[in-house]
Amino acid sequence: MPDKNQTKEIKSAKKEPKTKKTLNKEDLKEPKDDNWIDEIVSKKEKTIAKEKISDAPIRSIPGIGPAVAEKLMSAGYLTLTSVAHASPMELVEFCEIGEQTANKIISTARSQVGIGFKKASEILNLREKVSKIPTGSKALDSLLMGGIETKSITELSGEFRTGKSQICFQLCVNTALDKKHGGLESGVIFIDTEGTFRPERIIDMCGRFGKNVDTEQVLNRINVGRAYNSDHQMLLVLESPKIITENNVKLIVIDSLTSHFRAEYTGKGTILERQQKLNKFLHQLLRLADVYDLAIVVTNQVQTKPDVLIGESTTPIGGNIVAHSCTTRIFLRKGKGDKRIARVIDSPSIPETETIFRITKIGIEDVDSS
Repeated sequence: MPDKNQTKEIKSAKKEPKTKKTLNKEDLKEPKDDNWIDEIVSKKEKTIAKEKISDAPIRSIPGIGPAVAEKLMSAGYLTLTSVAHASPMELVEFCEIGEQTANKIISTARSQVGIGFKKASEILNLREKVSKIPTGSKALDSLLMGGIETKSITELSGEFRTGKSQICFQLCVNTALDKKHGGLESGVIFIDTEGTFRPERIIDMCGRFGKNVDTEQVLNRINVGRAYNSDHQMLLVLESPKIITENNVKLIVIDSLTSHFRAEYTGKGTILERQQKLNKFLHQLLRLADVYDLAIVVTNQVQTKPDVLIGESTTPIGGNIVAHSCTTRIFLRKGKGDKRIARVIDSPSIPETETIFRITKIGIEDVDSS
């Protein structure tokens, strides 16, 4: 017969498995509050996810765990579409995951989104839904067939004082303004590489829309990032998806695109490395424009062609890499007084034509405006 102490030990030994079983269940339970998701994915995105699979958050990919999902979202891949458009090596580099895992995630995302061939009629329907941001000048809007379009990159190139930054400021205002004033009531990301962003000009340009404009609200909708080198410039773009989803961003401005690349990579021996890096950066921008349905406007410096004696002697920096990546290219030059001339030099849908506008205290205007 066992004594009382042995009986107690036997009972406690029998109870131990129950305690372990309870602990295992707690460990396996899904957390009720996905704080790591809420910090990155906005409430608006969660609502859209139910209606549109392409905008669904990446946690909806079958088999993806919280740790991998957090790595993807921290690197800016917030939706199924953004993952579906990525390459395996890109996820390996930016998300620090294995190549096999990256291939599996991308394959699953692409099967859910349905990336493949589409009828031309479907593409036409999608093109009809593309938004246009007005420039402030009816003549310039007419040249661009309605304004700066989303899902594309528009390049503004020209010498100093031709109006590149001023057009960007006007686009910021027209995007951030309330709809009752003719704006898009949306967010803006402005990446300033030359230290030329001036909030005072934003306030000046708001003046043309009357005294009832809430200038503070307009300024709060413009998110400015000062880039100090080319790597920092690329990092700001990489981190932008979180701001895009939280602030309903419809415009990204890079002023200017090539200044850091041009300063850091000098000499013929560095041209190849510079062009490869610039190409990678431009493809990041193209993906953002397509995935998040926003307009991207970049300004570009020019260089002189000493061998040209007759005709246009300046050409935009970046060569064929920039030329092939930008959807619409606009070349600006000075006119008399406050007048500027804008010419479309490349576009898949706009003929090579030009128009005249002017820059005043209240922004971009038509020549005949009073």
